[in-house]
Amino acid sequence: MRTSIATVSLSGTLTEKLTAAARAGFDGVEIFENDLIGSPLGPEEIRERVADLGLTIDLFQPMRDIEAVPADEFARNLRRAEHKFRLMRRLGADTVLVCSSVSPYAADDDALATDQLRRLADLAQESGVRVAYEALAWGRHVSTYEHAWRIVEAADHPALGICLDSFHILARGSDVTGIEAIPGDKIFFLQLADAPQMALDVLQWSRHHRCFPGQGDLDVTGLVRAAVRAGYDGPLSLEVFNDVFRQADAGRTAIDARRSLTLLQESAGLTAPPAPVVPTGFAFVEIATADTARIAPLLTALGFSRTARHSGKPVDLWEQGEARILLNTDTGSHRTEPALTAVGLESPDPAGASARAESLLAPVLPRRRAPGDAPLDAVAAPDGTEFFFCVTERTERSGDSARPGDAGRAGWTGDFAPAPHTPDPFGITRIDHVALTQPWHHFDEATLFHRGVLGLRPHASVDLADPYGLLRSRAASNEDGTVRIALGVGASPTEDPARGGRPQHVALVTDDLVTTVRRARAAGARLLPVPANYYDDLAARHTFAPGELETYRELGILYDRDEKGEFRHCYTVTTGRVFFELVERSGGYDGYGARNAPVRLAAQHALAE
Repeated sequence: MRTSIATVSLSGTLTEKLTAAARAGFDGVEIFENDLIGSPLGPEEIRERVADLGLTIDLFQPMRDIEAVPADEFARNLRRAEHKFRLMRRLGADTVLVCSSVSPYAADDDALATDQLRRLADLAQESGVRVAYEALAWGRHVSTYEHAWRIVEAADHPALGICLDSFHILARGSDVTGIEAIPGDKIFFLQLADAPQMALDVLQWSRHHRCFPGQGDLDVTGLVRAAVRAGYDGPLSLEVFNDVFRQADAGRTAIDARRSLTLLQESAGLTAPPAPVVPTGFAFVEIATADTARIAPLLTALGFSRTARHSGKPVDLWEQGEARILLNTDTGSHRTEPALTAVGLESPDPAGASARAESLLAPVLPRRRAPGDAPLDAVAAPDGTEFFFCVTERTERSGDSARPGDAGRAGWTGDFAPAPHTPDPFGITRIDHVALTQPWHHFDEATLFHRGVLGLRPHASVDLADPYGLLRSRAASNEDGTVRIALGVGASPTEDPARGGRPQHVALVTDDLVTTVRRARAAGARLLPVPANYYDDLAARHTFAPGELETYRELGILYDRDEKGEFRHCYTVTTGRVFFELVERSGGYDGYGARNAPVRLAAQHALAE
């Protein structure tokens, strides 16, 4: 289906918004009246600009407080409408949005509303314009799509139809199956927005917290399916009021928006982009550092060994069990502190994963590669982290291709020449999860990226208490938990990673945390100190075996449990912009120790002071 976006969803001037929408691949736009009023371009110039960009103007919006008003007020409304219809002809727009009235003059009189909307439609028809009537969730008397449809049906005018807005419908908890009873040719327009579930006044919820489909909690997919079953064949259009989007770069917001519509059409069964390829494990994490002396001693103290060096790049491979860390010193002069810059994901179909990413507008990154190097594909996440799609270990060892599209793909470890080393592992077996701090204004974009592009399942969002404000965190994982990525964001723009904000971290699994920690400490690893008050609280909340709590207190180990199992973990101090977490999971514990996050954050702040 055709795609469209309301200019109110993007930041910048009208010209900038139109350019961003076109570059992201939208077919059309809704022009918000305020954007037009504030533009230095005349209607004919805007019409020409839109056409030059390959767009259409699918809707002009909004006209407010039209119906069910006293006669003198309605006469003024018709005069206003006549001016707007002339303007629309100049713009080249043929459909106008009319919102249900919130005017204090509006009467609770469906017959009057029907009559006045019919007369408005008469005027519109004379101008070659259609009227799409929309029920605002906070409308004075008309607040549901069912009520709006009754009025439109009673008016029985060819130039009057209904506009369905997913937010207004789903925020009220309306049953979308009733949409299927509306004739498709009377659904003039479909506006789409998602939103997180929030206990807010619906007007404030709408004006500040809408997001793109797939980024919130509303069943936008079900609504689209119902509209299509009714026979709707117009554009899928995004109308999102969001404080963050209105401040962010219009270009990347438009791409995020277009990605959301591709995923929405996929979930509704309307299109079939390349299927998601769910990663099966972590191949590696990469830390960029101009000076390995900052980070190599810590890896040694955690039991890692430098096992190989890349044949053509200044990249070292450090290993312990199945946990692999690359140290890359080819950083340029702009990066002096160690930072987590890339994640390798084991994939059963790297070519398919790359095709999926490209179809969803993920930036495919150019790679400097020697003729014999493995042809790894990489895409950039919203925070700049590079994700590589790697042949799985099983495939690499067997030398067989997991899928026909991967024929000839060598395993990435074949690019490394073995280095002399004496393994002395401390019990670390693999990477448990990677925690990536997101720029504050790209958190929803990151959630959609990890779900749609990488094929991971997002978990519930949680708030974490930091000494300087609340942090949001949302994890995404594959079904068996062999790939877990925790996304976090601070409350302030100063927490942006690009501005030197919060560090990223890598969590490493051990089956015996106490032994691993003792060995790491003896080898010189600096672990994050934990306040004694934490263990006093822990004693009040849980019962431990004799000596167990004292061991945790001695070693700085944090503890959590749920109905499925137990979680023990501790942290290294931060080096540059990276720290490590050592974790031991038992039973079916599937979380990340969120209860302990405030303690960790406070301890990190104390060390930084």
